[in-house]
Amino acid sequence: MPTHPTSFDHRMTVYATDNVGLAAALPFLTEALDAPEEPPPVAIASAHNLGLVRDALAQDAQRVTLIDHTDWYTGSAANAVAQSAGYLAAHAAPGGRIHLLMEPVWNGRAGRSPRETTEWIRYEALANLLFAPLATTALCAYDTRTAGPAIIDAARRAHPDTGVYEDPVRLAAELDAVPLPPPAPDAELLTDLTADAVARRTRDRGLAAADAELFATAVAEAAEAVGAHGGDALLWGRDTHCVCELRSGRRLEDPLVGFVPPDTTDLEPGQGLWYARQVCAYVDVRNDRDGSTVRLQYA
Repeated sequence: MPTHPTSFDHRMTVYATDNVGLAAALPFLTEALDAPEEPPPVAIASAHNLGLVRDALAQDAQRVTLIDHTDWYTGSAANAVAQSAGYLAAHAAPGGRIHLLMEPVWNGRAGRSPRETTEWIRYEALANLLFAPLATTALCAYDTRTAGPAIIDAARRAHPDTGVYEDPVRLAAELDAVPLPPPAPDAELLTDLTADAVARRTRDRGLAAADAELFATAVAEAAEAVGAHGGDALLWGRDTHCVCELRSGRRLEDPLVGFVPPDTTDLEPGQGLWYARQVCAYVDVRNDRDGSTVRLQYA
């Protein structure tokens, strides 16, 4: 597995004023507009910043795809991976050639807590592996007025152009070295990990029927993918905060497990963790001497 980017050009810019932000964005987009045989660049940002870009580019703004970041960053880090992979497959030139200016929603999920910060940095780090074969150019924009210093400092370690870049595998391992909190006192043993059985138990814990079905399917698919069995799982929490912990006798060593988009929309054997990461806000994997623990939290 490559641990350093090859074709993928993953850049970072940090700014504290609108003018400084534009000073980074405009040359990047102009570089893209001047690139031969490359599709229109994409600017994914807040409505305010998209307006600034539109005004600054004038007529050239018609040649840039503008996407409100609330339409792109809609959930977990794995959702962001899926969104990017889907867009590249549909719109990029051969080899993944396209320029993406990317600004997350800092007043929403990304970076709003240490827990969210961890997941966002994981996404930034693993992007260097997931998109390494592609000739995609991405500029990640961090506004110090909305993204705090802790997440900016951590993000520098995930971008190769910062001077403090770290190997993505090592950085992901560092994130996973933090122990998970113990199960809640109300945790119950699950002896049946079929989707129907788990859905019944989560409905009993107040999860709405549609949410219970989604979460239960994620649990069942993940259990099959990692080789967990009834009697090796715990369930706790209430309503959308339901958590299920699976125990497997297999170590899950690949940091990309559950992050690699499948080739088709049909879920195939072994892809249960991909589905779980798309459905759940958090999927944590911890390895130990005897196997692995996989914890799924719905929201």
